[in-house]
Amino acid sequence: MRYVKAKKVLPKEIIEIIQEYVDGEYIYIPRKSGNEKAWGEKNGTRSSLKQRNSEIYIKYINNISIKELARLYFLSEHSIRRIINQEGSLRTSSI
Repeated sequence: MRYVKAKKVLPKEIIEIIQEYVDGEYIYIPRKSGNEKAWGEKNGTRSSLKQRNSEIYIKYINNISIKELARLYFLSEHSIRRIINQEGSLRTSSI
């Protein structure tokens, strides 16, 4: 999220009204309903985790052990099992 100077985007009258409530402080203006971005969408985290999880599943079906996958990806064995179950469910539901 980046900051925008109010003087650049708001009319003077609106700024004066806002200053009655918040003077010289930072204020967050939420996105319009329907314009929200999903978690990780903006910075690519979501797509990189999707890629990683797919790699984990492919390695698992190619006989890499859960213990080894946990070591390779710095995750717990429980997390690896969860990822494998989720990826397996996604692949069988799309058939």
